[in-house]
Amino acid sequence: MSIHTTAITGGRVLPVTGEPIDNGTVLIVDGKITEVGPASEVNIPDGAHIIDATGKWVTPGIVESHGHIGIDEEANGPAGNDTNEMTQPTTPGVRALDAINIEDEGFRDALAGGVTASVIKPGSGNVVGGRTCAIKTWGGRTIDEQVIKAEVSVKAALGENPKRVYGSKDKMPSTRLGVAYVMRAAFVKAQNYAAKRVAAEEKGEPFERDLELETLAAVLDGTLVWDQHTHRHDDIATAIRLSEEFGYKLVINHGTEGGKLRDVIAEKNIPVIFGPMITSRSKVELRDRSIRQFVEMAEAGVQLAITTDHPVVPIDRLVLQGSLAVRDGASPQTVLEALTINPARFMGLDDRIGSLESGKDADVVIWSGDPLDAQQRPEVVLIDGKTVYEWDAATHQARIAERSERFA
Repeated sequence: MSIHTTAITGGRVLPVTGEPIDNGTVLIVDGKITEVGPASEVNIPDGAHIIDATGKWVTPGIVESHGHIGIDEEANGPAGNDTNEMTQPTTPGVRALDAINIEDEGFRDALAGGVTASVIKPGSGNVVGGRTCAIKTWGGRTIDEQVIKAEVSVKAALGENPKRVYGSKDKMPSTRLGVAYVMRAAFVKAQNYAAKRVAAEEKGEPFERDLELETLAAVLDGTLVWDQHTHRHDDIATAIRLSEEFGYKLVINHGTEGGKLRDVIAEKNIPVIFGPMITSRSKVELRDRSIRQFVEMAEAGVQLAITTDHPVVPIDRLVLQGSLAVRDGASPQTVLEALTINPARFMGLDDRIGSLESGKDADVVIWSGDPLDAQQRPEVVLIDGKTVYEWDAATHQARIAERSERFA
C-alpha cells in the first residue's frame, strides 16, 4: 500500500491546544497528522507533497456543533426540509443520518468557510427531536462515507417552538409546563424500560425493543449527550433541573440568555453551544439576543462553542460570528477554542478532530491571514489529508474537489 505524505510548511500554525508556532510545519501521513512543530524540528520525508503556507495562518478545520446542513436544504423549499418529524411530540428514535442529502449546496458553503465537520441535528419543533450525527463536510459518494460518528446525541427543545407546533394542533404540549411534563414522562418511561430490559437479560428472557425508549435509555446511561434547545433563562433553568433529576449529560444549545445565569452554568460545568449571533429578534425568546451574552459567559468560565444553526445563518459565516465576538470583548483564544476543540469535546469527537495534534484526522485550513480578521479567508481546506477546496485570489473563484477524488 502506498503512503501519501503531505507537509504544510512556513505558516503561522495555531494548534489550538498548544502555543502558536511561527514558521511551523504540519506533517500528514495517510490522512492523519503525525507531527506538528517548528519547521526546523520536523523532518519532512523525501517525496512528500509540500504545501507552502508562508505568510499564511494554519488552523484545524472549523467544527459546526449544531447545524441542519443536508436535512434542511437551501433553495429546495419544503421538499428539501426533513428537519422535524412533527407528527407526535416525542420522536427520539428518528436519526438525522437517514435524511442527509450530500448534494445540499450548504456543503460547498461549509468548505468556503473552513468548516470541515458538523454535527447534524433534527429540529426543535418537537419536545424530543431525535438522534444527531457527526460528519465531515466533504469526501463521500454517500453520507455514510463522511460519518465521524453515527450517533452523538439526542436533540430536544424547551420553550416556544414545541408550544407553537402542538398548541396549534390543540394537543399537548401547549405551555411550558406541558413541555416539561412531556419530557419528564418520556424519561420515566425510559427508566422503566431500562429496568425491565436488565431484568429480562438477567433471567435470559426475550425482550421487545422500543427504538424511542432505547434512545432515551442511552441518554440516561451516558451513551448519548442531551442537546437541549433553549433560549430564555427560565428555560435554561428548567433544562438544568431536568438534567439533575435524571442524571444525564446536558449541553445547552443556543443559550441566548445564558449570560443571565452564567455563574450557575459555570459552577455546574455545563457546556453551551451559543448562537446564532447575527439573526434578527424574530421571536420573543430572542428579545435579549446579544453577543455580549457569549462574552459574559466566557468571562465567567463557561465552556463555549459557536453555532450558525445553518441554514438560519449560512454555515460559511461561522468564523465571522467568532470575529464579532472578539470585537465585542471575547479573547481570540476563547473564540478559536469555541470554533474547534470545544465543540469536538462537547460531542465526544476530540480524539479525532478539533486541534492540530499527532494522531488526529488531517482536517486543516490554510487562511490568508488571521482567521478572526473578517477580511481574511480560507485559501486551502484539507479533509483527511486531501485538498478539497482551493481559493484562487487572481480569479476570485474556488476549486472544490470532486467527491470521487477521495478514493483516487
